[in-house]
Amino acid sequence: MPAPKPIKTLAMRVLEGHRVPYQPVYYEVVDHLSAVAVAAAIGLPAEQTFKTLVVLPERSGARPILALIPGNCQLDLKKLAAAAGEKKVQMAPQREAERLTGLEKGGISPLALLDRGWPIFVDETVILFDRIEISAGRVGVGVIVEVTGLLDVLAAKIADLTVAEV
Repeated sequence: MPAPKPIKTLAMRVLEGHRVPYQPVYYEVVDHLSAVAVAAAIGLPAEQTFKTLVVLPERSGARPILALIPGNCQLDLKKLAAAAGEKKVQMAPQREAERLTGLEKGGISPLALLDRGWPIFVDETVILFDRIEISAGRVGVGVIVEVTGLLDVLAAKIADLTVAEV
């Protein structure tokens, strides 16, 4: 299956609206496409390709949390809970994440969800890079974006959120 044709997503429009430079990337979509596979497809190290995870606080009525972590890492739920000031958090099941965001797994982008007002946390390793890749809000489409501009647009908090994959 060929890579998708170039398109402009809401995430790209948000970056343009904030005058944050970005480079769109398009890649072939296959079953079980991991962040590591996306990194390989676009020619970046996995640690520079950040995936967006939807996390649910245990507190009733609390808003979901978005966690951006490197593609080669796992989210440490205890670390995220501490950073977010929550007692306990859990990963949103795939269907719930897709229902809450209106986006498909692999296409969840914090830029497309800014209007939700959800707290956004980015793993501290982001500071090691000038630019990172994140989803552009559609499976098969990403953006390579300047870290400083992205963090400003997202009003994200930086924290230690991960355990390295073994």
